[in-house]
Amino acid sequence: MMPRPQTLLSGRALGVVLGLLALVIASFFTLDLQWAQMFSLAAARSMGRFVAEFFPPDLSAPFVAKVAWASLETLAMSGLGTLIAALLGLLLALPAAHSQGSHGQDSALARRPTRWLLNALRAVPDLVWASLLLISAGLGPFAGTLALAVHTTGVLGRLFAEAIENCSEAPGFALRVQGVGRLQVFLYATLPLILPQLISYTLYRWENNIRAAAVLGVVGAGGLGQLLAFHMGLFHMNKTATILGAMLILVALVDFCSDRLRRAMA
Repeated sequence: MMPRPQTLLSGRALGVVLGLLALVIASFFTLDLQWAQMFSLAAARSMGRFVAEFFPPDLSAPFVAKVAWASLETLAMSGLGTLIAALLGLLLALPAAHSQGSHGQDSALARRPTRWLLNALRAVPDLVWASLLLISAGLGPFAGTLALAVHTTGVLGRLFAEAIENCSEAPGFALRVQGVGRLQVFLYATLPLILPQLISYTLYRWENNIRAAAVLGVVGAGGLGQLLAFHMGLFHMNKTATILGAMLILVALVDFCSDRLRRAMA
């Protein structure tokens, strides 16, 4: 008697969970984790002295103005990088997806290299992209914006392709039987169905890119990260506290706006 598909699926899922659990347990034995030293009284005292150096934060008007400008620079980097990535990701998602009316040999030949390209773009972390692009674009926010755009293109391209593949084919089929071309099918049948999902993915990646843009400055890509790396290197801890506070406020503000936009779309 053949086992039921549900039983097979449950067995495979259980095997995956057990395999992941075994890897997690093995990691505790292979890594040299100094838990006792981390939670010791001496470590707590050292951390307390380090945190005390952050207070009081530097709230002088000239420095706050500098931090505000760096915050705007970080926001612009993340926004422009995400916008470029959304446009390029959509262009690459079309040949990468098993979309309606694209089951021919030519589409299959284009699909594989496009998926390879998307995999390559997102496999390299944005921090590495920034380090590489600093050579050609130089120090500053331009390299950071390009790094965010390149990495996020790979992420959004894959997500957009999956959204295209999972949408209903009925509206597109109704247009194709009337002799409508592929571009018109996508614009009038597929895109209206997946547009809320595309916007939601883009907003989520924008939230992530705000955090990434703040880190990219550590390698000289501008924004709050570059300001943070400079003052931490000089042990200006009160100025570092102000920069960290600006990062928290910026991330919270973007999260709030993104959540409101998603609720409005829903």
